[in-house]
Amino acid sequence: MDKLYIEELEVYAFHGVNEEEKRMGQKFLISVELFLDLAAAGKSDDLTKSVNYAQICCEIEEEFKKEKYNLIEKAAEELAKYILLNYDLAQKVKVMIIKPWAPIGKPVKYVAVHVDRSWHKAYIVVGSNLGNKEENIKQAINNINESVLAKVTKQSKIYETAPVGNLEQDNFLNRVVQVKTLLEPRELMELLLNIEKELKRERIIKWRPRTVDLDIILYDDCITSFEEVIIPHPRMHERMFVLEPLCDIAPYLMHPVLNKRIYQLKEELEEQKA
Repeated sequence: MDKLYIEELEVYAFHGVNEEEKRMGQKFLISVELFLDLAAAGKSDDLTKSVNYAQICCEIEEEFKKEKYNLIEKAAEELAKYILLNYDLAQKVKVMIIKPWAPIGKPVKYVAVHVDRSWHKAYIVVGSNLGNKEENIKQAINNINESVLAKVTKQSKIYETAPVGNLEQDNFLNRVVQVKTLLEPRELMELLLNIEKELKRERIIKWRPRTVDLDIILYDDCITSFEEVIIPHPRMHERMFVLEPLCDIAPYLMHPVLNKRIYQLKEELEEQKA
């Protein structure tokens, strides 16, 4: 991937644990490594196809001076988030903050932190079989988009399917969405659980009717064993209400455990049910 560099931008700011640092301030050196596709800019000689060095330097300085943080770790995290949220071309960013005048009473050249952050791609199944099902799905997607750190970029068609487990309930409407997010898997799952709660979903009895059901089925090529969220979803390959809508938006996506494309998993499940 192509890169754009900003090396040791000097900014006078007021970060530090000590009150003197927040009151008097000190010099910081900020370096940024921006990962993006520069091919269009290189071919067209058009600045709008790239990132304006002068503009991003001014914005980095302004953003860095907005708050007074105890830790440069926090300052670096916020700066990386700001760049990714405000520069659509940026797919990944590395931020290094050097603190050359750190008051530690030892002869060191400087102290520094380095963070590496990027956008992630997740696939989420959205289901409902209680109340106004289509409106519930729409509202859940709106709530994801309102979270700032996650945006729905693709949506499948809506499919009606029979319930699993407790069959004495209404049919489900299901849709799969592709999400661009800065959240890690457990953070994303926490967001989805909060949205379920906002929409009156109660996870008390398994297989019960629910206003909205949100599950992460895939996240990049990740394979996790977290208690809070298992990725890939362990039963996604057994569920047509997941595979069919997922085929609408990502048929050639590879399952990172089964090493098969989504359309292949769908075809295999269709053969099993024939």
